[in-house]
Amino acid sequence: MATPATVVVLAAGQGTRMRTPGPKVLAPLCGRPMLGYVLDQALALEPERVLLVTGAGGEAVEDFVRGAFPEAPIGFVRQAEQRGTGHAVMVCADELKRASGAVVVLYGDMPLLRAEHVAKLCELRADAGAAVMTATAENPRGFGRILRDGDGRLLGVVEEKDADEAQRAIREVNVGVYCFDRERLLERLPRLSTENAQGEYYLTDIVGMLVEEGEALPSLRLEDERETIGVNTIEHLSEARVGIQMRILSEHMARGVVIEDPATAYIDFGVEIGAGTHILPCTVIRGGVRIGEGCEVGPFTHLRVGTELADGAEVGNFTEAKKAFVGEGTKAKHLTYLGDVSIGKGANIGAGTIVANYDGTNKHHTDIGDRAFIGSGSILIAPSKVGEGALTGAGAVLTRGSEIPAGASWVGVPAHPIGAPKKDSKG
Repeated sequence: MATPATVVVLAAGQGTRMRTPGPKVLAPLCGRPMLGYVLDQALALEPERVLLVTGAGGEAVEDFVRGAFPEAPIGFVRQAEQRGTGHAVMVCADELKRASGAVVVLYGDMPLLRAEHVAKLCELRADAGAAVMTATAENPRGFGRILRDGDGRLLGVVEEKDADEAQRAIREVNVGVYCFDRERLLERLPRLSTENAQGEYYLTDIVGMLVEEGEALPSLRLEDERETIGVNTIEHLSEARVGIQMRILSEHMARGVVIEDPATAYIDFGVEIGAGTHILPCTVIRGGVRIGEGCEVGPFTHLRVGTELADGAEVGNFTEAKKAFVGEGTKAKHLTYLGDVSIGKGANIGAGTIVANYDGTNKHHTDIGDRAFIGSGSILIAPSKVGEGALTGAGAVLTRGSEIPAGASWVGVPAHPIGAPKKDSKG
């Protein structure tokens, strides 16, 4: 297959049915904006260029893309007025005239489409003017219907609002993804009209033109209807999240991560987990977390951005960590908050420990050394330091700025060395 020269990603929709602020394509989906998954599809084709069509809120979309894909060959085209899919491609015409090869059209709100199926569509096109992606839908919910003759040859696409009762009963739907011959596409774009039920320029009319001119157009029918999910509402977003989440979990399990209950494990995009680690039920692991080999996480654990578990670390029941480094073999098993803390290897963090990192204005850091023992119910007020092999007694409150020397034992409120006079809490 010749690599498509250009992939056009339609991402200008305002998403009014989402009822949330900002561009629809930036809706969060398993730890990254939805558009990120679509750009992965586009870049997997190794195109010469990706053209991203943006609309209202385009500046925010461009900021995300530049930050997430800094080296990718992605350009931006603004569609100031949304007048249909055909119009979205029409605004790219000047850019496409300077390109060569095929043109693939994708949608910024279809995160579940697999890149290998887009590649297959490009292979099927061969010398035809276009290839069309379809699917068989249980609930067509707004999709255009695929029209075929008695021998199964593609005749065209009718949009749902323009379809009659018999056509609406058709279950083979137009996914909206195409591979076009660039020159034939550009020749026909000016011939699009708005004489239809929605008063829009339909890209599907290009398919009809090619068929009327005698072209036999190939099509690729997806076997998994879930790939066609287009996100237009919060409910659609939740459906897409289920699909993306299962793919993320499957990838981790294929690399040797044991996920005991995938139905209750929530792992964001971009999380790194080593082989042999066990993820127990009801666990949430957000983006930006790194977990080593042979660790145990959960049940009921929440790991937030910036957290890193070294090999063999264990964090368990109702433990939350944020910007925390947990050293090799260290355990924090019960009812614990670890915020902005570095913990050495072989340490034990007792039940109910709180690393109090926030003073109401700023976050502060705490250091806990190798083999330290933090007694149950301890509160460590940052910034503070617990030396190597040091110990805090149950219920100890380590005040701001305290430093426990290596091997020392501190107890009480406020915490003080065993055998040393207790400091006046007012002084």
